[in-house]
Amino acid sequence: MASKHQPAWWKEAVVYQIYPRSFKDGNGDGVGDLKGIIEKLDYIQSLDVNAVWLNPIFKSPNDDGGYDISDYYAIQPEFGTMAEFDQLLEGLHQRKLKLIIDLVLNHSSDEHPWFQESKKSKDNPYRDYYFWRPGSNDLPPNNWPSFFGGSAWQLDKGTGEYYLHLFSKKQPDLNWETPALRQEFHNLMKFWLDKGVDGLRLDVISAISKQTDFSDTPTDDFNETIRIKYANGPRLKEFIKEANEQVWSKYNVMTVGEGPGITPQNALEYLEENEGLNMIFHFGHMYMDQGPGGRFDPIPWSLHDFKSIFKIWNDTFKERGWGSVFLGNHDFPRMVSRWGNDKEYWSESSKLLLTLLLTMPGTPFVFMGDEIGMTNIKLNSVSESQDIESQNGWREAQKKGTSEKEFLKAMNYAGRDNARTPFQWTHDGNRGFTSGTPWMQINPNHTSISVDIQESAPDSILNFFRAMVNLRKLHPVLSYGDYLPVETKVANLFLYFREDKKEKMLILLNFSNELINLPDDIISHLTTRVIGNYYERKTFKALNPWEACVYTC
Repeated sequence: MASKHQPAWWKEAVVYQIYPRSFKDGNGDGVGDLKGIIEKLDYIQSLDVNAVWLNPIFKSPNDDGGYDISDYYAIQPEFGTMAEFDQLLEGLHQRKLKLIIDLVLNHSSDEHPWFQESKKSKDNPYRDYYFWRPGSNDLPPNNWPSFFGGSAWQLDKGTGEYYLHLFSKKQPDLNWETPALRQEFHNLMKFWLDKGVDGLRLDVISAISKQTDFSDTPTDDFNETIRIKYANGPRLKEFIKEANEQVWSKYNVMTVGEGPGITPQNALEYLEENEGLNMIFHFGHMYMDQGPGGRFDPIPWSLHDFKSIFKIWNDTFKERGWGSVFLGNHDFPRMVSRWGNDKEYWSESSKLLLTLLLTMPGTPFVFMGDEIGMTNIKLNSVSESQDIESQNGWREAQKKGTSEKEFLKAMNYAGRDNARTPFQWTHDGNRGFTSGTPWMQINPNHTSISVDIQESAPDSILNFFRAMVNLRKLHPVLSYGDYLPVETKVANLFLYFREDKKEKMLILLNFSNELINLPDDIISHLTTRVIGNYYERKTFKALNPWEACVYTC
């Protein structure tokens, strides 16, 4: 496995994630599209990022936000045409920006031709492209739960057998044990890489090899079931190595795997040099406020645990391998609403979180809208949700006697709708996003949170983000340097050094609404403040509420 100090463009990159449906509508139908992204390429370039990650843009019935693909070789008609994709790719490359596309390898749509053939009969040539099993006593093959509620098995009356779907019943899991299926994926990856795509984000890569004895899960803790049953299967390394040998090694491509179920103990197995991925997403911090019931079973989180997760994962990649760092994406609530204070300290805590994101080891992935501090949306009824996970979660909650008011509280805190509201380009309503009716309501706070307001404000979150990206580029220590956390008894302080042979920087973060005094031994390190989210500091001895500072030492 390569040393973490070996240079690569993707190690030094800042990646900007775009959820196409919600970014910019270019044709007035209310749905974001490729034409809209093309219109905003200059804005993306102005962020000084290095690469763009697009959530799936392939043809899909859109049962789960495009992660149910019915044709991997075609563009979703709502998003545009292949010619527009080619135009987008060319426009990015002209601006020295890389493109990362999102491939869903664990499952397809039930409307994909493979599945349509697979369910025709038990001896169909495509039968083994999916997992089919008989039930027992009118019950599913085992007790596995779906990510989206209910059983992970669906009965098909045509053949009398059940098929596995870890997500929606319209997302049957693909059987990577079948060599012909693996070859199909090798071919389609070559198709997109031949077009000039620079990176592949591989959805749920940790689950393409499962525990195929399909024995019952022994636990009610859903995240534990993911780890022991759905992820890290016995042939996972073999499948990844094969894809590397047959496809990735023949292109100048970056691969990043999404990894529910990946742990610090097994992470490096995904990253074997010349055999594995370039980097992974882990979910240690993203699941820390979920109880045994998953997303809609929120529990309190502490900064102590938050810091511990960062230390554990940074230690994992201290000498070898490479990680990523993110605080929000299309599957989680808004960064500032979850980890910060999106009310009285909205601006300060947004900037603090961006400081954390852009001074941590690993490649930073920034979700669209976080550069302007977009927040969670408050939905007034479950019927307003556009997300299948929330809708299914509500059906399961009703079976347990949960009231809509109680479920709404959890949904508005943790639901995926929060991240998927249309991008807030202008303060005066829909006009920045679309000339039509938006597919999902825009957050009412667009009147105070929008690009047009922040572009001209020197102290805006947007311009702070640009400054932080520039800082990371100017100081290689923030990409390649060691991470040295500072132990402190003050509960709401997050302090750490980034250090290499040439430079040492100190990052100070106050995760609270209170003024906090700094430890004396830290004050002695403070020399030059490089950047901070308060215009001026009246004292070196304390941090203001939600204050973030970066010092050279």
